Amino acid sequence: MARDQIDMTPLHSRDELVAWLEDGVKPPSEFRIGTEHEKTPFTLVGHHPVPYDGAHGIGALLEGMKLLLGWEPIMEAGNIIGLYDVTGGGAISLEPGGQFELSGAPVETVHQTQSELMAHLAQVREVATPLGIGFLGLGMTPSWSRAQIPTMPKGRYKIMTNYMPKVGQYGLDMMYRTCTVQTNLDFSSEADMVKKLRVSVALQPIATALFANSPFTEGKPNGLLSFRSEIWRDTDNARSGMIPWAFEDGMGFERWVDYALDVPMYFVKRGDQYIDVAGSSFRDFFAGNNKMMPGERPTLSDWANHLSTIFPEVRLKRYLEMRGADGVPWGRLPALPAFWVGLLYDDTSLDAAWEIVRLWTAQERQALRDDVPRLGFKAKIRDRYLFEIAKECMVLAHAGLRRRGRVDHAGRDESRHLEPLDRILDAGRSPAEEMLQKFNGDWHGSVEPAYDEYAF
Repeated sequence: MARDQIDMTPLHSRDELVAWLEDGVKPPSEFRIGTEHEKTPFTLVGHHPVPYDGAHGIGALLEGMKLLLGWEPIMEAGNIIGLYDVTGGGAISLEPGGQFELSGAPVETVHQTQSELMAHLAQVREVATPLGIGFLGLGMTPSWSRAQIPTMPKGRYKIMTNYMPKVGQYGLDMMYRTCTVQTNLDFSSEADMVKKLRVSVALQPIATALFANSPFTEGKPNGLLSFRSEIWRDTDNARSGMIPWAFEDGMGFERWVDYALDVPMYFVKRGDQYIDVAGSSFRDFFAGNNKMMPGERPTLSDWANHLSTIFPEVRLKRYLEMRGADGVPWGRLPALPAFWVGLLYDDTSLDAAWEIVRLWTAQERQALRDDVPRLGFKAKIRDRYLFEIAKECMVLAHAGLRRRGRVDHAGRDESRHLEPLDRILDAGRSPAEEMLQKFNGDWHGSVEPAYDEYAF
């Protein structure tokens, strides 16, 4: 998330929390596509982590991007921590370990997503290369220990760093060592939101397998295809996972609000200060019973910021956020929005996708999600390999994009952006399996070539 919300409207009723989510409803003609991607900065000489400070640090990179783009700086305690495009709506932000994130503007087509990505990467290279900085398109840092990775000067991350070890084994690894690509999509009604949420939660393991891209830890194979996905299984189970209750009768905006009210908070922001309230519930805060802020009640900003700290496989805000994919090289980035747009923005494909998953039980969905970081396409559900289901979903995604009929300057529809995923399925192996083959072959047991082959 590029910047914290700033709306100090006081909240008085649960209905206001529900209404905030309902405001995301829009007609299909106004549906947009948002793509967020993270990439790991490294020094071109030596392939080391990049600190925030210094003439060749992350801060200098952001200052250079500000001059190049003319975007509004996002500041905290005198440090530049991001940039915001007031006109277009895009933003650049920093993850805890310096991962550089583009939160793309809401656009109408996957073609526009690709154009935005290409422009961003060209701009980043223009500033970063003279600073000796490159970027890596993997789901997890392949060679560095957690202790080697610098911290960014953001108050919310200090609070999270202190809290994470109390609630899971891998929270700090999630914060400092992983990268993802995410797609944000709209809904036209509460019922449409519920259907899209259920389909995308159930099928999120397919995105995990197609984008599995984190098989190395500290220079060696870690035994997994997506260690980034495995990390989320033991980060903080009170705020992550497969949300099985979303498949129960009565699911809707109100049910999400009730869930979010009981998810532990991290912080409350007042002015420039982050107040550590980690572990307390928003429900107690809403009732004026937060021990750190006795008698004070939340604002709309507090609610929006709290929702941004909930991390299930699919997250509801005023749109749906697909969270199951590893970070990947630039050529595969537009494939994620293409996959989900093809499935979810076409009613025929959405109906067919629901037919695939509607009889799966919560236990079956969870077992598939638990197996996919290790097994990838070889994971099974109801005696079917995930590989078979992935191929079915790709047929639906292709058909959905063709029916959308959004063509580029050369007359090609959006299904062309699925080609990297078609090649993965044709090969029958995930990107991680391809990397492991290189590690055991041409790379001669070293992950160092990844800094060349998978750089942006």
